[in-house]
Amino acid sequence: MTEKPFRIDIPQSALDDLAARLDRVRWPDELPGAGWDYGIPLARVRELAGRWRDGYDWRAQEALLNSFPQFTDEIDGQTVHYLHVRSPRADALPLVVTHGWPGSVVEFLDVIGPLSRDFHLVIPSIPGFGFSGRTAERGWDVARVARAWAELMRRLGYERYGAQGGDFGSAISQQLAAAAPDQVVGVHLNYLPTLPPSDGIAGLSEEDQRRLAHTKAYAANRPGYQVLHMTTPQTIAYALTDSPVGQLAWIAERFAKWTDPESRIPDDRLLTDVMLYWLTGTAGSAARLAKESTYVAQAGRPCPAPVGVAVFAHDITLSVRAVAEQRFDIRHWSEFDRGGHFAAMEVPDLFVEDVRKFFSTLA
Repeated sequence: MTEKPFRIDIPQSALDDLAARLDRVRWPDELPGAGWDYGIPLARVRELAGRWRDGYDWRAQEALLNSFPQFTDEIDGQTVHYLHVRSPRADALPLVVTHGWPGSVVEFLDVIGPLSRDFHLVIPSIPGFGFSGRTAERGWDVARVARAWAELMRRLGYERYGAQGGDFGSAISQQLAAAAPDQVVGVHLNYLPTLPPSDGIAGLSEEDQRRLAHTKAYAANRPGYQVLHMTTPQTIAYALTDSPVGQLAWIAERFAKWTDPESRIPDDRLLTDVMLYWLTGTAGSAARLAKESTYVAQAGRPCPAPVGVAVFAHDITLSVRAVAEQRFDIRHWSEFDRGGHFAAMEVPDLFVEDVRKFFSTLA
């Protein structure tokens, strides 16, 4: 197909509006010595908002994003924005890489160069996120997104390709393998929750038992943001769409909670991720993905492709191989003592090497 080039060009009026809103923030109070006990601390949000208002350069970040080839297409009635970076190797394996929430294509900026030496990269924005724009009807769950990816790859002329994802991107990548089993040669995941099977499993180590207990507790006591996204995303959308600091705190808290304490994601990179939600007004439609997708990943068709898993020590939950092997054809398993939920941003070197290693075993 003939791709439709896309270039980010945010009107100055939108940036002026953001600055004006940041100038008149109505700050909440905070209990003395509260720390993180009640949510993201006031001092941290003030710090980020101050940088956002004075010092952060959107135009520089816009130019960085525009340095990668970007395109849009319409699939299933929805705009799909994607980066398409071809490898200098003509025989390179195409690889579709999918972000999650509260991520975006910004997650992968540090790995595009290294990965493109070995892969033709297709990095889409999930419908409802960023420059794919808001979804306009019910039913955009992870399975439907996966079918859109299959159609996108078909239109790009890729008949054999891999998939990679974390967070929602993990579920979408699994569903992509189910939707296009003859095309997807393998699925690499850097997030794979493993719940203990109802009939138990023998021979688990103490560490595996600890992981399963943690995952079970997390599933039974989901964080507040997730409950809202899964039940009343429209309600929280009003606050996130109207208040830049509300959107900032909502996302920054997840980055703080889900990353390795030793990770050093630059504040400007975090702010660029926030900007993709703010400038496109997609806080609400991005949140809807959780409500639309409840139970889809579990109830959907199993992933038929070979699977590689990278477990990063500070992720939300840590996978247990013996449990994963009951559902997946595990061909590759790595455990890392650093990195967290946003592995491509936190430890790009480890992320790139593990993706390469897994797909090299399938050649």
